[in-house]
Amino acid sequence: MLLIACPYCGNRPETEFRCGGQAHIARPADPGALSDAQWAEYLFIRDNPRGIHAERWNHVHGCGRWFNARRDTVSDRFLATYKMGETPQSQESNSTLSASTQAEARA
Repeated sequence: MLLIACPYCGNRPETEFRCGGQAHIARPADPGALSDAQWAEYLFIRDNPRGIHAERWNHVHGCGRWFNARRDTVSDRFLATYKMGETPQSQESNSTLSASTQAEARA
């Protein structure tokens, strides 16, 4: 089982979390001024890269808080987790599991 490092609770099993999609999406300054097509684009069109991606996650079956994560979509490896409003560190954070720990957790 994969362990995810909640920035509030620490390492917890993946079954406690839900992905909330792409992180760092700016809300429109004046939503009422958008056309239906522009509003639909804001709501539904997201990046879906192969590789490192910033995502929002919710610790549904734990503290219930939202946080951000940088995750490699190819290996499913979490590179960093950080609280909303914070910026990710360029290197692995202390709250993130090492590659060997993640491999052991999957076994």
